[in-house]
Amino acid sequence: MKIALVHDYLTQRGGAERVFELLCKYFKDADIFTSLYSPKQSINLGKRSVKTTILQNIPGATKHFRLLAPLYFPVFRSLNLQDYDLIISSSTSFAKAVRKSPRAKHICFCHNVTRFLWDTETYLQEYSGFKEIQLLIKGILCPMRQLDKKYAQEPDIYIANSRIVAQRIEKIYRKQATVINYPIFSNKFAFSSQKGNFYLVASRLLGYKRIDITIQAFNALGWPLIIIGDGPERKVLESQALGNIRFLGQVSDEVRKNLMAKARAVVVTALEDYGLVPIEANASGTPVIAYGAGGVLETQISEQTGVFFEPQTPEALQAALLRASEIKWDYAKIRNHALNHFSEELFFKKIDRMIEGLYSTSSENLQKSRITV
Repeated sequence: MKIALVHDYLTQRGGAERVFELLCKYFKDADIFTSLYSPKQSINLGKRSVKTTILQNIPGATKHFRLLAPLYFPVFRSLNLQDYDLIISSSTSFAKAVRKSPRAKHICFCHNVTRFLWDTETYLQEYSGFKEIQLLIKGILCPMRQLDKKYAQEPDIYIANSRIVAQRIEKIYRKQATVINYPIFSNKFAFSSQKGNFYLVASRLLGYKRIDITIQAFNALGWPLIIIGDGPERKVLESQALGNIRFLGQVSDEVRKNLMAKARAVVVTALEDYGLVPIEANASGTPVIAYGAGGVLETQISEQTGVFFEPQTPEALQAALLRASEIKWDYAKIRNHALNHFSEELFFKKIDRMIEGLYSTSSENLQKSRITV
């Protein structure tokens, strides 16, 4: 079976990219396609050949990839995937648009419907200058919404990471989606029952992630907070933070692993469609303080693996932090919850069964196309 793996763009390192990295490691002989690739900014696929598009030739494209939004649908439609039996796309926006041969099947791991098209104000309102060009942006996005719905009909099967994403896929794209919770690289996280004297945020620094709420809460409490990750909101957030808050930017996997294991808790203030960071924290034996909506409701157990707060305000977060500080956490139980429910092995067993049913293919033939994890 000839397999193509397709991702929107590999220009950053978030949850969607980490899932794609898992797919690339599992399907070891698959060909990899994306619009733009920067191994320094995103996942590093080593010696694997990554086939990009003409956008790769534009100076500065990997840094300013969001500005190229109107060009992505045409470049994905232009990819020649006619020789592939199975296409697996990993998409929050454009990769689902690829064309296949009549005999092929297309499975789309849809991390969300295209956020900037269908939730534009939430996605863009924190960017400076958005209000001044709001009408212009809406004029550009309106025809793109129609294309998004049109090309969303290409995949044969949708896989959603949570029930809330499956509901959005059905509502906007009119397609049914199978919910399979995404896994983590369990061997990339270290367990520690000895916690340090700090809390942790691991996130891209974007407006909708609501890191500002965390900063306001920790400014008031005066507790040590470390923020890892980068993004366009970093300077604004740094200007809001007091001396008890440190920004480390992008860090190595080793540093990230150690911080996850030693943090008193990992704080998540965004409305996450699914959210790998809370599961990664749990795999490190670390509890999560999370806004109580979206995907965390499917991955966390209140008072056992984490504490929820609502509404999405600094005051509610402060109350949750104080409540969590009084709980005697069973760190080993937290880790076991993550490993038992969100392992690579469990995830790919479900994927293999889906592909076998789709093709009536034996496990032996599938084994030749992927790597056991």
